[in-house]
Formats: sequence, C-alpha cells, structure tokens
Amino acid sequence: MIRDMTLGQYYPADSVIHRLDPRVKLLGTLLYVITLFLSKSIWGLALSALFLAMIIILSRVPLSMLARGIKPLMIIIMFSAALNLFFTPGEALFRAGPVRISREGILLTSYLILRLIFLVVGSSIMTFTTTPRQLTAGLEKGLGFLTRIHVPVHEFAMMMSIALRFMPILTDELDKIMKAQMSRGADFESGGPIKRAAKLVPLLVPLFMAAIRRASDLAAAMDARCYHGGEGRTSLYPLKYSRKDYAAYGVLLCYTAAMVVCRMCFY
Repeated sequence: MIRDMTLGQYYPADSVIHRLDPRVKLLGTLLYVITLFLSKSIWGLALSALFLAMIIILSRVPLSMLARGIKPLMIIIMFSAALNLFFTPGEALFRAGPVRISREGILLTSYLILRLIFLVVGSSIMTFTTTPRQLTAGLEKGLGFLTRIHVPVHEFAMMMSIALRFMPILTDELDKIMKAQMSRGADFESGGPIKRAAKLVPLLVPLFMAAIRRASDLAAAMDARCYHGGEGRTSLYPLKYSRKDYAAYGVLLCYTAAMVVCRMCFY
C-alpha cells in the first residue's frame, strides 16, 4: 500500500494538459470537485465521467498510475460506503436483525463511491501533469489578489509546493524503513487491513525523525541562499496565457454550465 502512494508525483509527458497554464488546471480541478458534488442524478455523474475520461486521454497519464492512487484510499472509501449503505432510511430490500439495506442506501452508496473515485483521479491528474514549481507559480499568481488584504500567498504556495515535493520522498523513506525492519524479522504483510495498519505504528517515530531532519536541512539551505519570502521576488519563467489556455477556460465554462443544467433538470 505504501508503494502505491502517488500524491505529489509528476508524470513527464508531452500532452495538451501538461502544456496548459497551471492556473487553468487549478481552477479546473476546483470546478470539477464542486460540480462533482453538485449533481445528484445519474446524468450528472455520466457527464462528469465523460469529462474526466476526456482529460485522462488528453493528459496521456497511464491508467495504471491513476489506479495506484485509488488503492491507498480504498479503506476510507469502503468505510464511507458502509455507513451510507446500512444507515440510510428508505424502502428495505434486505433485513437481517439490526442490519438493514434500503434501495435509497444502495443508490446513495453507488453515487458516493463514484464521486470519491472521480475526485481522487481528477485531483491526481493535476499533480501528475504539473511540476511543483509550476504549481507554486500558479497558486501565487492565481491568488495574488489576496496580498491586498495581507494574506501571505507566497508563503502558502511555497508550503504547498514543499509538501507535495516531500510526499513521495517520505513515502520512499518509509519504504526503506519497512525493508530494514523486515530484514530484522518484522512482518508487515500478514493479517487484515486493521492489523496491518496497527503494525505501522512503530514506524512513525523513525519516519518523523527523518522528516524533521529533512526539514532542518531544507531550512538551512534556504537560509544559506538568503531566502526572505516572496516580497520583491521575480520569476525566471513568468506565467502567460496562450490561446490554448483561453480555449481550456471555454471548455470549463461549457462543462460547468452543463452540470448546472443537469442539477436543475434532473435533481
């Protein structure tokens, strides 16, 4: 499961999505997440699935990498699905003692699972097609208007970039610690999901120590290069919109309008 973590990873490819301005991808991801939970009909989910399939094809990210990003979250997805399946009132289809499954519960659970999967895949597309440097520049440029009310936009963007950059590094670090423990006789593969998760607790101390050490080294490196925040700093590669970015905004506008129509007509 640890090896399946894909959050923060970048997949290099020459695709239309890779060449888009990071501000377009950030806004597109935000709109997709909002509209994904806006619709409550099968037509809205079908439209979301069609739009996501189009983005996956254009991004040229392998389906195997997208599927790997879903696997670590399967426990959370199944737990949320179980809560909706067994505790949603409605027309009972199955009853065995306190256990009760309704028709409404099955529909709600199906919608929930699809929404969560679409959410994870859609968010992964952004990180797979955007480098941490581009993501930082997009966040800082897109939220630059907040600096007028003294919001530390640059610091927030830098924090997000460092977190995404360190995510795969810490995943590799945890994998190395696990292999070192397994060479000493530890067993992390046997047992159910809960038992396997409990066995990971002793790994947290060395992992936190490694994270603190890396954070200290990063702080020393930034201090040695006289980093003092974003005030007065310029970018080596300034962001500029092109025709394809405006075309992407038009596609996003059409998709959002279509989802609003689905919400109004097929509630």
